Amino acid sequence: MPETQILIARDHDPYELRVAHRAGALERLRRGAYRAVPDDGASSGDAAMSAVRRRELDRARAVHEQLHAEHWFSHGTAAVLHGLPVWRLPDQVHLVQAYRASSRSAADVRRHVLPVPPEHRVVVGGLSATSLERTVADCVSTMPALEGLVIADAARRRGVDVEEVRRIVMSRYRGRARGLLVLDLSDPDAESAWETWLRYVALWAGLPRPETQVPVTTRLGRFRVDLGWPEHRVLAEFDGLVKYRDGALGADHDAAQLLVDEKLRQDAITESTGITVLRFTSKDGPRPEEVAQRMLVRFPSEIRRAARKNPLLARPR
Repeated sequence: MPETQILIARDHDPYELRVAHRAGALERLRRGAYRAVPDDGASSGDAAMSAVRRRELDRARAVHEQLHAEHWFSHGTAAVLHGLPVWRLPDQVHLVQAYRASSRSAADVRRHVLPVPPEHRVVVGGLSATSLERTVADCVSTMPALEGLVIADAARRRGVDVEEVRRIVMSRYRGRARGLLVLDLSDPDAESAWETWLRYVALWAGLPRPETQVPVTTRLGRFRVDLGWPEHRVLAEFDGLVKYRDGALGADHDAAQLLVDEKLRQDAITESTGITVLRFTSKDGPRPEEVAQRMLVRFPSEIRRAARKNPLLARPR
């Protein structure tokens, strides 16, 4: 992403900034910091998320411009800086500093008083941040399990040093058990945050740990299904509906043809395996109990009877 110009009030005429803000030419990022209103002409879900991430990056940049003390962006903010998907963007800008914040500190900044050894320091997009391994360790140790798992999955797909993450988590007292659990549940083969969510729902419901990217050979070729339990003849996929809109994946994207191709793929998988793949969308997000039940009823009776919600995993939201 190209860098946005951040306008800090102390460096500009306050009257001109107020006029531009009221006219809709400037957007307020936080107290004393503005940016030009971006031209977000694209309407796809991916473009909308990109715009939201851009605002989060600009908010971090504004904090950086306004702070004088040494700091490193951390936790969810560092995850965004590293380009990792997040289940929800952080409400506050997270950073690590060597001192405790005063009672007058800005409410939109969360300061963590933690050591940051040199090997945990990097520069991302011109901003000081915690390393990828340190960021993952911070996130899995402090975030709700689903949010930490989304970040851990993506980081593992990126090639993060899992043993280094584990070492950092093990060195702590707070959040160690949760961090190790989430790290153990992480999987580099999850290709999106929603695929992670679907796997998390299954684990939360007490189902056996699923395989990811399950290979299926059909008359049309070899396909991969997001997750499944081949030994129990259960397969499941998350369906990103945005791909069925014309132009959603580029100017040459033909949604109608993709819909036909996907139907042929599903039919070929069913014909080859005798299994109808369970499909879920983001509309299922608010109803994890229903999602879990749809998966559960496909399992043998002994699995259904033994399934109990995992007390270590919070209800996905």
